[in-house]
Amino acid sequence: MNPKIAFQGEAGAYSHQACIDARPDYDPLPCATFEDVIEAVRTGAADLAMLPVENTTYGRVADIHRLLPSSGLHIIDEAFVRVRISLMALPGAKLDDIRLVRAHLVLIPQCREFLAKHNIKAEASADSAGAAADLAETNDRHVGALASELAAETYGLDLLARDIEDSDTNTTRFLVMSREPDTSRRGDTHMITSFVFRVRNIPAALYKAMGGFATNGVNMTKLESYMVDGEFTATQFYADIAGHPDDPAVQRAMEELDYFTSETRILGTYPAAFSRD
Repeated sequence: MNPKIAFQGEAGAYSHQACIDARPDYDPLPCATFEDVIEAVRTGAADLAMLPVENTTYGRVADIHRLLPSSGLHIIDEAFVRVRISLMALPGAKLDDIRLVRAHLVLIPQCREFLAKHNIKAEASADSAGAAADLAETNDRHVGALASELAAETYGLDLLARDIEDSDTNTTRFLVMSREPDTSRRGDTHMITSFVFRVRNIPAALYKAMGGFATNGVNMTKLESYMVDGEFTATQFYADIAGHPDDPAVQRAMEELDYFTSETRILGTYPAAFSRD
C-alpha cells in the first residue's frame, strides 16, 4: 500500500496537482477543509499534508497561518504550482456552444479577456474541481467549467481551450507537512527555516528582534503579521529565513530574537525549491 498525502478540495484541484508533482509515489487523499487535512495526518489516515500558503496574485491563503502553529505538524518541503486554467465541457461540446462557465471565485477574474472575447458569462462556484465534477453529472452542453487539465481528465470532460488565464505568472506556493520534523537534509541551493514568534511588549521590540538577522547576514525572505484570537493587542509574526538552525549565523540571530520575544516556535526546516537570492 502506498503512503498517502492529504489535500483540501475535490479530486482534480490544483492542490491535487501539487501532490502529484511533489510526491508522485503517494496516493492523494482529498479532504473537505484545511482542518480535515491536518487531522488526517495527525490521526495517521495520511502520512503527509499538502497545504497552500500563498499565491502570487491573491497573497496569503486565509486561515493557513492561523492553523500552522497549532497543527502539531512540521514543514518538510515546499512546492510550487503554476495555475494554468483550462475551459472544459461535456464530451462533444464545442467552444461556440458554451454560454456559461462555473469556477471558484478567484479563477473567474483571471480569465476575463478570454471570456469577454467569446461572450461567455461566468458564475462563481465553491470549488473549481467541484464545478467540473458537477458538470460531468449534467447533460448541458452550453455550460463549461474553468479548472485544471487534471480536473478534465478526472471527470471525463473535453478540453476546449488551455492556458486561458490573462497572466502567465500566477503561481501558488504549497507546504508539505509531516508528523515528524526532518532537519537532516541540506538543499542544493539553500535551506529555509519557517517560524512564528510574538514580540515582548517593549518599545521597538520588533525592530530590535530583526536586528540580529541583519547583523548576522541572515536573509529573511518573508515576514507577515496577523492577529491572534481576534485581539488587536496580540500580534503574531510568521517568518521565512534562508538558512538552517545549525548554521552559526542563524543560531546567533535566533538567540537574539529570543531575547525580544515572548514565544518563538520553529515550524520546519526544508530545502528551498529554488534560489531566492
